[in-house]
Amino acid sequence: MTLALSPAARDALEDWLSAQKSLQGAAANTLTAYAADVRDFLVFLTFHQGGPQGLAPLTRISISEMRSWMAGLRAEDVGARSVARKLSAVKSFYRWLGEREGFEPTAVLSTRAPKFEKKLPRPLSVDAARNLIASVEAQSQTPWVAARDVAVVTLLYGCGLRISEALGLTPAHLPIGDVLRIIGKGNKERIVPVIGPARDAVEAYLRLCPFDLTQDAPVFRGVRGGPLNPRSMQQLMAGLRLQLGLPATATPHALRHSFATHLLAAGGDLRAIQELLGHASLSTTQAYTSVDSVHLMSAYNKAHPKAH
Repeated sequence: MTLALSPAARDALEDWLSAQKSLQGAAANTLTAYAADVRDFLVFLTFHQGGPQGLAPLTRISISEMRSWMAGLRAEDVGARSVARKLSAVKSFYRWLGEREGFEPTAVLSTRAPKFEKKLPRPLSVDAARNLIASVEAQSQTPWVAARDVAVVTLLYGCGLRISEALGLTPAHLPIGDVLRIIGKGNKERIVPVIGPARDAVEAYLRLCPFDLTQDAPVFRGVRGGPLNPRSMQQLMAGLRLQLGLPATATPHALRHSFATHLLAAGGDLRAIQELLGHASLSTTQAYTSVDSVHLMSAYNKAHPKAH
């Protein structure tokens, strides 16, 4: 499919991806998805217009071509959520291309994404979270692996870290103190308080870890000494779901949702939780929580500037 792109279009795509990585701090998985979505769109234009397109035809894209592209996706039974994601990537590419080439990509930017129902995260109950953490150690007969898994799960739930953030900790973060300095999405830095059980769990793992924790490797290791793969934690959670009768939504990321929800339910300030999670928007933090509407509105009234 890449052969259908003109050299100019292919170079523009690579330049945009480089900009996303260096300027926006996009993660590797995000860049892979961006590349696939925009490349597919450019290939569509190639076939739709009857041949490889240089940059000039790309700047003259029409509303009818955008409609044809989206109609084609629907004909292939691509879901509304996926179409919206693809359109978002294409819009981002065209914003960048428009600035670089000096044109207004109105046809692209004015295209509306299909509506879809956002799936709200489903955090664990407090009791389920406690039972899960208490059950982690028994999932491995290898003491250092068991200690590692307890440490990672406790960081996810106790500190609200993303799985990538927990597995990205390096010896530079050691010894774990009262706070962690985390570089999250978009290279945004935040300070996260570390609760005692999380600190103790990490220290227990460090005492048992059989590998040399040098400055250039992650703290959490796989059984062969390489970086711990997120897949290992997903498999751990899958086993715990079966053992404890938890729903399929009980994933490593659900522990981060649970962290936010339980803090808010205990009277935590919504804006403070927003800072702890590293969210740019308060509405994103609200989507992470699952509390009764009365409690939520009370928290909003206390946090929202218009309420004062």
